[in-house]
Amino acid sequence: MTRATTTGASTKGTTGASPAATGGAHEAARNKGALVVFSGGQDSATCLAWALDRFERVETLGFDYGQRHVVELACRDALRDGMGTIDPVWKARLEEDHTLSLDALGAVSDTALTRETEITMSESGLPSTFVPGRNLIFLTFAAALAYRRGLRHIVTGVCETDYSGYPDCRDDTIKSLQATLNLGMETRFVLHTPLMWIDKARTWELARSLGGEALVDLINRDSHSCYLGQRGELHPWGYGCGECPACKLRRAGWEQYQTLRAESAGNV
Repeated sequence: MTRATTTGASTKGTTGASPAATGGAHEAARNKGALVVFSGGQDSATCLAWALDRFERVETLGFDYGQRHVVELACRDALRDGMGTIDPVWKARLEEDHTLSLDALGAVSDTALTRETEITMSESGLPSTFVPGRNLIFLTFAAALAYRRGLRHIVTGVCETDYSGYPDCRDDTIKSLQATLNLGMETRFVLHTPLMWIDKARTWELARSLGGEALVDLINRDSHSCYLGQRGELHPWGYGCGECPACKLRRAGWEQYQTLRAESAGNV
């Protein structure tokens, strides 16, 4: 399933241009383009702003894999539209949005993210929300799409500083996957992880540094983190049940961010 009709990047060069010149121009265009793995959550929204601040051409990709919190995908349009309103340069750079269906991932995953079951800690020490291979699969499909769309840079919001312990969010995993994708597709993708070494409070700070209070407000109001998919009550830190691991991380990060802001204001 795709939300946008997409076509591959044109390979037709300027009439009379040499193959070397045409190839160089194509490579230069690839270097200026990025694909953001964009779920509609706080982290991926911040990463989208980060990419829009750096690359001349930005596309987004979401995945429908049968997640309980599929409502996150519905948040993506408001976030994309809002970022275009915040900065006209961002609006000009933001291009197509894609959604891929990964029903098979949901079918093979017996987890609290893909089943109506209680969120618990497993014997392995990982929460039952861990979907084995999810980010590996996401980034592999992202690379396949980026290859076709002529985009060299792939941006993802994984983090091993303030997270639930998922092994496919770790820096070593991403570095290994980048090498594998480049070998397997004979190209030179760059996997960017802007949030890898910062916690949720610093993620809010990053958003503020990129788009000011307008971006913080947009992400707070229109992004979604709650694993249970609840958007009934707007808390100071955003919508959610307030009890699942994702809500607890988001709430703690927001409260720490507010503390840091207050301390900073007091030192002025």
